[in-house]
Amino acid sequence: MNIKQNIPSAIRGFTLIEVMVVIVILGVLAALIVPKVMSRPDEARVTAARQDIGSIVQALKLYKLDNMRYPSTEQGLQALVKKPTGEPVPTNWKGNGYLEKLPKDPWGSPYQYLQPGTHGDIDVISLGADGAPGGEGSDADIGSWDL
Repeated sequence: MNIKQNIPSAIRGFTLIEVMVVIVILGVLAALIVPKVMSRPDEARVTAARQDIGSIVQALKLYKLDNMRYPSTEQGLQALVKKPTGEPVPTNWKGNGYLEKLPKDPWGSPYQYLQPGTHGDIDVISLGADGAPGGEGSDADIGSWDL
């Protein structure tokens, strides 16, 4: 008497080979998908930094339109939120400011500002994930010249 014949088909389980094939298939899928999913947060942070820099540059252009010049490097981006008191004092500073508040880059660091910039009239820069100049990948600097 064969034991398999007495067991109803609904109770029979998978063989070891079938289980191993499924595990191998899942492993191959994970090896293909996980690296693509893991790089997404870095890409999103870079995109967010570019959007922030674009908004800051637009606010700086409005500042220049009203005051005939960009804020100095010493006045910094704070000049977009609060009227500068140091020279050169803006003559036609907008009452509500040009930005509600200064954003931090997606890695939690303040954006850097240079006037005159090394790449144009002004430079707005995020130093990337490492917070240091230079770098590659998500550590690379993101600047207004990249927009």
